[in-house]
Amino acid sequence: MNASRTTALAGCAVVLGVVAVLSMGVGAQPLAPAEVWSALVDPGADNASLIVWDIRLPRMLLAVAVGAALAAAGALMQATTRNELAEPGILGVTAGAGFGITVGTALGLAGTQYGQLLLAVVGAGAASALVYTVGRSSPVRLLLAGVALSSVLAGISLGLRLITPEVFDRFRFWAVGSLAGREQVPLVVPVAVIVVSLVGALAVSKQVSALLLGEDVARSLGVNLTRTRLAVLVLVTLLSGAATAVAGPIVFAGLIVPHLARRVAGMSVPWLVAFSVALGPILLLVSDIAARVLLPTGEVPVSIVTAVLGGPVLISVVRRRRTAAL
Repeated sequence: MNASRTTALAGCAVVLGVVAVLSMGVGAQPLAPAEVWSALVDPGADNASLIVWDIRLPRMLLAVAVGAALAAAGALMQATTRNELAEPGILGVTAGAGFGITVGTALGLAGTQYGQLLLAVVGAGAASALVYTVGRSSPVRLLLAGVALSSVLAGISLGLRLITPEVFDRFRFWAVGSLAGREQVPLVVPVAVIVVSLVGALAVSKQVSALLLGEDVARSLGVNLTRTRLAVLVLVTLLSGAATAVAGPIVFAGLIVPHLARRVAGMSVPWLVAFSVALGPILLLVSDIAARVLLPTGEVPVSIVTAVLGGPVLISVVRRRRTAAL
């Protein structure tokens, strides 16, 4: 079984490489895969090299980081809460990160990249803690608490943007969730936070697997329940906060990918996280490619594409299970 999973994971890595090269060829000036590869291995002063290195390569790397972060966060949330509907967008974590940035901007605290990242992480952490505290007694309450909090925070954020025009002008494009225009933003710090958090997610996944066996069994296996849940909360906060800080709120990526990964990973949380880290970037790159070609005169925000893809998945999950079983 592990050999087949390893082969499948290697296949995902190959698909990711192909999609990444294709994504760097799509845009206002199309480039053939051979041109993209030539620009990558032998860059020069030609237009293709400038386009690839200055615009499309940073955008591709951003899509990979954000896709992996949201997918891993969704996988951890679904495994820890035993709720197939759990994901950062639905449970209010993404809305909390966006709310933190909006409030910080209104107070003049989001002038730097570090400030935005810190505000997003604080907002995501507060939202995660609040939703879990209110809804931890049942998956249905957890879901309702997340949806309610997302609506409240979205309304307050919109009100702040309308009251303070400078906030609205600065964040009206960011608020829709898009990768366009982010390639010129320094990405070293948020990508580093995401990479470290992904390593942490893989490390804690074995303890999360023990939680699925029940609290008594997990304790007998030497798992510290409080420490494990706190670690998951911190990792989900960092992953969701960093992804939202650089790309805006993108929902359903953390819902779609774990459901696809679970078909191969089964009940193994380590494999679920590993496949989510591989499939998340593929989903976001494909969505970003679609966002560039759907309109002949411009781009569709990538969050709209993921929402269109994630809506049917959400409906299918709800229809597949009775409300009482959720």
